[in-house]
Amino acid sequence: MGNWQKYAAEAYGTFVLVGIGTGAILAAAVTGGGVVEISFAFGLALVAALYTVGSVSGGHFNPAVSLGMFLDKRISVTDLVGYWVSQLAGATLASLALAFIISKTAVASTVTALNSTYVDTFGGVVGEAILTGIFVMAILVMSKSTSYSKFLGIGFTLTAVHLIGLGFTGASVNPARSFGPALVGGHWVDYQVYVVGPLVGAVVAWVLYRVIVTGATAAMPDLTDATD
Repeated sequence: MGNWQKYAAEAYGTFVLVGIGTGAILAAAVTGGGVVEISFAFGLALVAALYTVGSVSGGHFNPAVSLGMFLDKRISVTDLVGYWVSQLAGATLASLALAFIISKTAVASTVTALNSTYVDTFGGVVGEAILTGIFVMAILVMSKSTSYSKFLGIGFTLTAVHLIGLGFTGASVNPARSFGPALVGGHWVDYQVYVVGPLVGAVVAWVLYRVIVTGATAAMPDLTDATD
C-alpha cells in the first residue's frame, strides 16, 4: 500500500471526525442539543471514519494517537510526520467546508476553549493530558484486536471522554481537532493547551501501556528502529 493512500486516509478520516463533531456543536446551538448529543457525534464520527478507512492507515485521525503509535514502533518517523500533516489538512478542510456552508463566525464558535470558571491553563493541560491518556491507552490496546468491533470500543471511549470533558476543557484530546477551527475561525484562545496536553497524554499512555499491558519494566527502548 502506497504512503499516499495512508496519508489520504488520515486526511479523510480527520475530515469526517472534525466535520461531524464540530458540525454537531453548531447543530446543537440550533436545535437545543447539549453535551450528550455532541459527545455521541464525535464518537460516532470516529466510528464511521474507522470503519471506512481505518484498515488503510490504522485510523489515527489525531496527532496524539500517531505519537503513541510511533513510540510503540507501529509507524515510522516518516509516517509520523506524514500523518500529522494529513490530519491537520483534513481538520482544516472540514472547518473550511463548515465556513463555506454556514459562516466563518460559526466555525469560530466551535474552537475548543477552557471553562475559566472551573479550569485554569495549567489545569486544562493536566485535564487534556489525562483525557487523552485514557483515549490513547484504549487505542493502543484495542487496535491489537483483529475484530472490527474494536472500532466501536474506540468510538465509545471518545464519547466517554467528551461526556466528562466538554464542560471543563472542551475535550479536544486532539491537536488537529483544535487546529482546524482555530485556523479557519481565526480564534486561537487557549490553543497551547490543546497541543501540550494531548501530546503529554500520549506519552503517558504509552508508558502505562508498556508497564501495565505488556509488562515491560526495563528502560524505554531505542525509537530509531520504528517501522511502518
